[in-house]
This record gives sequence, structure tokens and C-alpha cells, in this order.
Amino acid sequence: MIMRVLLLEDDNLLSDLLNDHLIDKGYDVTLCLNGQDALEYLIDEKFDFALLDINTPIMSGLEVLKTIREEYKIKIPVIILTAYQDTKHLKDSFENGVDDYIKKPFDLEELDQRILRLCRQFSIEQNDNIVITPTISFDPDSCRITLEDKSVSIAQKERDILKYFCTHKKRVISSDELLQNIWAYEEIPTDATIRVYIKNLREIIGKEKISTIRGIGYKFE
Repeated sequence: MIMRVLLLEDDNLLSDLLNDHLIDKGYDVTLCLNGQDALEYLIDEKFDFALLDINTPIMSGLEVLKTIREEYKIKIPVIILTAYQDTKHLKDSFENGVDDYIKKPFDLEELDQRILRLCRQFSIEQNDNIVITPTISFDPDSCRITLEDKSVSIAQKERDILKYFCTHKKRVISSDELLQNIWAYEEIPTDATIRVYIKNLREIIGKEKISTIRGIGYKFE
């Protein structure tokens, strides 16, 4: 399944950049703009790793790190992101259980390599199978959706649409966005064709999973 990452970053430009980059790399990203929200997500849901900025509203990334380690015994890999250049914050981070530490500004390739190193260290593997619900999974490579008692083959474009939805959960996606990211310029379909693909997917995974936002587009839950 796609690896889930919690990203805590309150700088709007940087959070958007990191969020988009991680999604492009195939991660399922939950973005938080303050430490309290990040803490609640980490307690309530399962993540493969977390990226925590230190200086964030309500609770700092260090407070979040200390709380999940000491009070909730959450052992997922954590990388601290910080603009601080002093050794005190570095020392505090490692004393509170951080696994890696990266100073801003940093190159996205450096972040990618640090994430890959932690994944190897913690034996976290990313495969292409995507869990949609506890009873429904999706294998993009074989274009198949597996339900409790059967496996259903889907068309390549249905596969591409579903994969795009899965990496952009809970965000409204317009037909134009689907066109730009899935179809080549010379093969742009009509809106009716997209609606047929969406209808076919709904019949397999459930109508409630893909909602229509009238006049705007679709949202995958």
C-alpha cells in the first residue's frame, strides 16, 4: 500500500511545496499547520513516518515528538525540519527521540534520500497495492480491484483515475485536472467519457467513495 506520511509545517509556501512533492513521489500525505492537529492525527491514525517542523503554532514539533514518544510510545520514524542552525535544538531533538534532522533551506533530493534511508533502517516497504477500505484493495500494476469475495479487472484509464484519486484523497479534483494529469494532449476525452469512467468505478468500490461536487468536480473519500 502507499506509505502514509504526516507533515507538520506551518509555512504556507513550504508546506505546499513539500505536500506536492511528497504526493508526486507516491506518498499519502496528511498536512497539518499546527502541532495540536499533528498530535491528534498521530495518536488516532497510523502513519509510516512523520516530518515535523520545530517552530509551529499551539505545539512545537519538539513537543509533539516528545509527547508521542513518552506518553503514547509511538515509534514511527520522525525527521525534524528546522530553520534553527544551533546545536541546542539538534541536541534537544535527538534527546526526545528524533531519527533524523534536516536544516532549512534544504534540497528536495536530500529529503528524499533521508526518507529512503529511514525506510531501509526501519524495514518500511512501499508497494503498489493501495488499501481503499479494510475490504477493498487496488493493484494499479494489474488494473485489478480486490473485494472481499472477488477480483475485478478495470480499464487502464479507470486505473489511472483511481490511482490519482488515491494520492489526492479528500481534495476536490476538477475534470480539467484529471485531463491534464491522465490524458495526453492528443487524446483528450469529453466530460461524458470521464463521467462513464467515474460511474464504473463507483459501481465497484461504492458510490459513497467518490462524491460529485456540483459545478466543480469530484472528491475521493
